[in-house]
Amino acid sequence: MTALDMIPEVTCPPTDLWSDEPPLESDLNLQQIIILLSCLELLWRERSDYYASGNLTIYYNEEQLKKRDFWGPDFFVVLDTEKRPRKSWVVWREQGKYPDVIVEILSDSTANIDRNNKKILYQNTFRTPNYFWFDPNSLEFQGFRLIEGQYQAISPNDQGYLWSEQLGLYLGIFDRKLRYFTANGQLVPTPQEAELQQRQAKEQAILEKEQALLEKERERQAKEKLAQKLRELGIDPDTI
Repeated sequence: MTALDMIPEVTCPPTDLWSDEPPLESDLNLQQIIILLSCLELLWRERSDYYASGNLTIYYNEEQLKKRDFWGPDFFVVLDTEKRPRKSWVVWREQGKYPDVIVEILSDSTANIDRNNKKILYQNTFRTPNYFWFDPNSLEFQGFRLIEGQYQAISPNDQGYLWSEQLGLYLGIFDRKLRYFTANGQLVPTPQEAELQQRQAKEQAILEKEQALLEKERERQAKEKLAQKLRELGIDPDTI
């Protein structure tokens, strides 16, 4: 036996792993994830230094693979990383990065796990700075900030919004949906809302232009009428 034969075989966990998340429980859950994802992508459309996804498995250790003990947040954001498509989030392939923000959408079957098991996991293992949960039926909304290794509840502002220093945005309820708000309280629009706003702005600009042209024509007609009246009186309007 050679010295080389005595070296134990080292196996590395796989990195190219598909997500293994169960289907979402309701259309409300799906709609909420789409809103969070699409609004952030629109707001950060010039950025390429983050990754955001929903209902995607996060693989964080090899033992987890053996036990098939998978955890997939309903929505999460990782900062200071490359924005590109992924099959799943594999921590050991991503320089050990965990999510900076996690949002769980509560449902009857997951609420207890989200409030307890996942909260402990995100606090102690993921060390995720901001964790939120939201119930689209009851509108229960809670947020936590990691302080000295422990989650502390985030105090709401006067509008009931919770600040995420990781996103630089508030999260709050609007029209029974969890939405983003800017630091000065402006609602971050969905792509559909932004398109509508742009269309309305264009229509308003066209209307204002038409009104300006109409007013200019009225002024021209008034001047012409006055000039005609002066001519009838034998006065040359050009001499006035």
